[in-house]
Amino acid sequence: MTNLNTEAPLPDEGEVILINKPLQWTSFDVANKLKRACKFKKIGHAGTLDPLATGLLILCTGKKTKQIDTYQAQEKEYTGTFVLGKTTPSIDLETDFDAEFPTDHITEEVLESARRKLTGHIEQVPPIYSAVKVDGERLYKKARRGETAEIKKRQVEISVFEIDSTHFPSIDFRIVCTKGTYIRSMVRDFGELAGSGAYLSALCRTRIGAFELKNAAELTEFINRKRIELKLSVDE
Repeated sequence: MTNLNTEAPLPDEGEVILINKPLQWTSFDVANKLKRACKFKKIGHAGTLDPLATGLLILCTGKKTKQIDTYQAQEKEYTGTFVLGKTTPSIDLETDFDAEFPTDHITEEVLESARRKLTGHIEQVPPIYSAVKVDGERLYKKARRGETAEIKKRQVEISVFEIDSTHFPSIDFRIVCTKGTYIRSMVRDFGELAGSGAYLSALCRTRIGAFELKNAAELTEFINRKRIELKLSVDE
């Protein structure tokens, strides 16, 4: 049986839920669906995933919502694929391609140099298509209106950055990083360091701290199990 939770809930104390976020769902969509379907009075998620990303989403209910900041601050692991030679405004497939770049000059040495420069303590600029607030407004709202904004750099730590160029110009990767790291920014910066461009084609969050994707439930699976539990509770 799938282990849906890593912490067993106490009565009225809330619970910590691990969900494999479906593709094209926002993190808020998942929280809202669970709130309605499972009758949770209070629920929040610990760390946003982009709509085109899948993987581990931690949600807390009831009094457990007080621990959300603790979970958000923990180390995260991602796997995915980016493609060299093209760019999009959003750095993923949410928007259409806007430019093409050469890739003939990119050797294994070029790839390794870019990887090394993006490992360790680095500075990065969040994507314009992100939830970062500037002057009280989310950046993605400005981006969708075609506006620009001055975005401050932030320091993050990339403790692991592995790449596999077997299917070049597609590059498979694994990244372990601190809170606040934007994988799309990593992809954008990698493309520039390689003298080309790049966009993210797939992303999956596999771990947050000690919580692993392999212990997460599919959304429908969790809801069905919770409804059975609720019915049993009512019938007792």
